[in-house]
Amino acid sequence: MSSPTAGDNSATQVVLAFDDNRLASLLFGQYGQNLALIERRLGVVAEQRGNHVTLAGSRDGVERSRRVLEGLYEQLKRGNELVSGEVEGAIRLAIAQGSLFDYDPATARPTFEEINLRKRPVRARTAAQDAYIRALRRHALVFGTGPAGTGKTWLAVAHAGQLFERKEVDRIILSRPAVEAGERLGFLPGDMREKVDPYLRPIYDALYDLMDSRIVERALQGGEIEIAPLAFMRGRTLTNAVIILDEAQNTTTMQMKMFLTRLGENSRMIVTGDPSQVDLPHGQASGLAEAVKLLDGVEGIAQVKFTAEDVIRHELVARIVAAYEGLPQKPATGKS
Repeated sequence: MSSPTAGDNSATQVVLAFDDNRLASLLFGQYGQNLALIERRLGVVAEQRGNHVTLAGSRDGVERSRRVLEGLYEQLKRGNELVSGEVEGAIRLAIAQGSLFDYDPATARPTFEEINLRKRPVRARTAAQDAYIRALRRHALVFGTGPAGTGKTWLAVAHAGQLFERKEVDRIILSRPAVEAGERLGFLPGDMREKVDPYLRPIYDALYDLMDSRIVERALQGGEIEIAPLAFMRGRTLTNAVIILDEAQNTTTMQMKMFLTRLGENSRMIVTGDPSQVDLPHGQASGLAEAVKLLDGVEGIAQVKFTAEDVIRHELVARIVAAYEGLPQKPATGKS
């Protein structure tokens, strides 16, 4: 491909060849679904023949598509699994890196941040997730706020799991306000874990997906991973631990203050929630909303805000969130 002049974004075409037929098949996806996603998001036409793919479209679109495909192929060569979310993440990275004309391979970051767990690596898929992982590494208290499906809880559990596996902390403590039961769980059958299971299922799912199930079960039985409703945090000082408070928009002001002041020596605290989905009684202020405002700019505390553009569960989820928020729909070309 010849070098374009500045500002030239005319139509072009490039042919890419991948030497391993098996990996090329994984790269293109079943029935070419990964290529179809690249076509939709980057505004190109991708035609596959064997282990070759022809990209046609604007110079920017073709160059971004090339970076996406070559980057994903390198991941496959390293033995990493390729799922649709990884493809979407690579597309967003290419968009974030800028156009063909201002992209500098010498200074551009080759990939988003990742969290390395024994079971699998977890890589950020959006710029906000990238900033979130960097914030989790640098700050003792991090607030992650935004709509469902943006990976707030997922990445928080992944970060906690990494610190636990590296023995940088002794415990992981997972909490959530059980608003639906008014935090009065005594009438439910079973022990404490069985009582709070329905409210903490998403965190359990993340734990078992990110860590070996035998390690998780052993840690739960030994108290190294603790599941507790928010009401049971009162009066404790939590040291050498990662403490995650999920669905924090459903805390009251006093509950949030109580939780934040549990932070002990060598501990990290992660608070996640969606300010648009408050289930508190009408007229009661959300402790998360107040804490975010009150602690903005405080040294040692980071805040990362996610938007509908960061939704990674499914393409439709992002559109649903945007529709409910009344946001204008962007064209699906992926152009800056």
